[in-house]
Amino acid sequence: MEYLRGQAHDDIYTLVDRIKGGDREAFMAVTRLYQKKVYLLAYSYFRNSEDAMDIVQETFLRLYQKVNMYHPDRNFQNWLLQIAKNLCIDYYRKNYGKNKDHKQEKSLDELNNPIADYDITLSSSDLRGIFTECLKKLTERQRLIFVMRHYNNLDYKEIAQILSISLGTVKSLHFKAVKNLRVLMTPYMEDQS
Repeated sequence: MEYLRGQAHDDIYTLVDRIKGGDREAFMAVTRLYQKKVYLLAYSYFRNSEDAMDIVQETFLRLYQKVNMYHPDRNFQNWLLQIAKNLCIDYYRKNYGKNKDHKQEKSLDELNNPIADYDITLSSSDLRGIFTECLKKLTERQRLIFVMRHYNNLDYKEIAQILSISLGTVKSLHFKAVKNLRVLMTPYMEDQS
């Protein structure tokens, strides 16, 4: 049975059960459904496509290896993104120690992902580039939460669970991220007027 992109969220539990039974097609369907979200999470850590792709591959390898540890009473997406987050932290410690440089090969605007719920219309590539540069100026945690909220479309509670921080901290960091982005973007927006 072929699974379509618009498949109901409840079907993820059926797919997971099928993966537990060794169904390769179900595994590929889950990979297609979640690879973009895992990529965006990893990219928000490293801002490097190759490293993000390594995390995507490792995340789905871990999913396949540990699928029997998943319990249906947990939110699958949160469980999977928690695996990805843990891999990002380990990878960062191993490969981006204090003395290693961050490689930044592509900006977020090159990912062709719309930002939902943000009041700046990114109509030109110049403005997208400026936005990406402003996003890079946020603290790591603010940028991570902003990406998870607006690129991965996660709600505050899901972000809090994935990052193992309080709901209030997530809301506060998101508020600061949006506020800081507005401040950083203001000079460019005034030039557009």
